[in-house]
Amino acid sequence: MTQISRVLIADDNLQNCELLDAYLADEPYEIAMAYDGQETLAKVAEFQPDLILLDIMMPKLSGYEVCQRLRKDPATRAIPVLMVTALNEMGDIEKAVQAGADDFLTKPVNRLELLTRVKSLLRVRHLTNERDRLLAYLEEIEGAGVKTLGLK
Repeated sequence: MTQISRVLIADDNLQNCELLDAYLADEPYEIAMAYDGQETLAKVAEFQPDLILLDIMMPKLSGYEVCQRLRKDPATRAIPVLMVTALNEMGDIEKAVQAGADDFLTKPVNRLELLTRVKSLLRVRHLTNERDRLLAYLEEIEGAGVKTLGLK
């Protein structure tokens, strides 16, 4: 059974959102869209994406600001962020990394490059989730074992 991943596309340009959506259409992804920085944060809370494709130049809050806020919140800290932007100067890339971006793609986006990076980031996200579930399970078992032995 294929796991359906949730991908949030955040870009103030409708055509860019539609293009990214079309590029991802053949994959087992549930897609949501946001068109400014504040809406992106609201959608993250509501949609709980596994990955965010985030434009930098957006109204209300920039992609940098959105990424920084996501990284500060324990509930959203681990969501991978792929910055997708027309900005391609080295300073822009450094700023994106400092804001907490996991990867960076410049527009115009190459479909194969997008798909490869999205799959890679989602694989890491799902492996991290699985590790966290296993660690929680082990802690639960260890706690139950200690109680059974009367050590607590």
